[in-house]
Amino acid sequence: NISSSVCSGSRSSKTFKPKKNIPEGSHQYELLKHAEATLGSGNLRMAVMLPEGEDLNEWVAVNTVDFFNQINMLYGTITDFCTEESCPVMSAGPKYEYHWADGTNIKKPIKCSAPKYIDYLMTWVQDQLDDETLFPSKIGVPFPKNFMSVAKTILKRLFRVYAHIYHQHFDPVIQLQEEAHLNTSFKHFIFFVQEFNLIDRRELAPLQELIEKLTSKDR
Repeated sequence: NISSSVCSGSRSSKTFKPKKNIPEGSHQYELLKHAEATLGSGNLRMAVMLPEGEDLNEWVAVNTVDFFNQINMLYGTITDFCTEESCPVMSAGPKYEYHWADGTNIKKPIKCSAPKYIDYLMTWVQDQLDDETLFPSKIGVPFPKNFMSVAKTILKRLFRVYAHIYHQHFDPVIQLQEEAHLNTSFKHFIFFVQEFNLIDRRELAPLQELIEKLTSKDR
């Protein structure tokens, strides 16, 4: 049935946002390269630490962009399994359900399907990352005073995509042999938010057991 595959194809590509590129030659690009190099060493605790002499806001900004790209890519691999039918609500297991509100366009939280929620979420994050007043890419342009609270909200929401994938779509992740990739990405994310205390413990509850399992070996 051609028409339905065209529909699902367009839906998948709609949720799969374009990669957010950090401009080459910029200081943030150097920081990203540093992050990639230290990640290669395999020591994630070390890899997330603020490099000596660097600005915390800038380090958080570069990593937030990187996590957006990673989660975007991971979710992009399983969009065919995450549909209005399979996921009529945005959940992370039976105990956790998320309703969407961004505080500007949608003030009162709305109940929506997981693909719709994730589309709202990723579009919202992308808009924040593209806002030069929030995420300045030019050297010498200061970060706004509320930058950390913006970054915390972004990371808190990105966590929900990991939580949804783990709880509702782990089987296709295994079928696609993406498990190691997902675990490494999530572990890096958790070490990062733990290092700078960026997400409230209560928000992490849906994946608490997994977090303990992934981080216990590296204490």
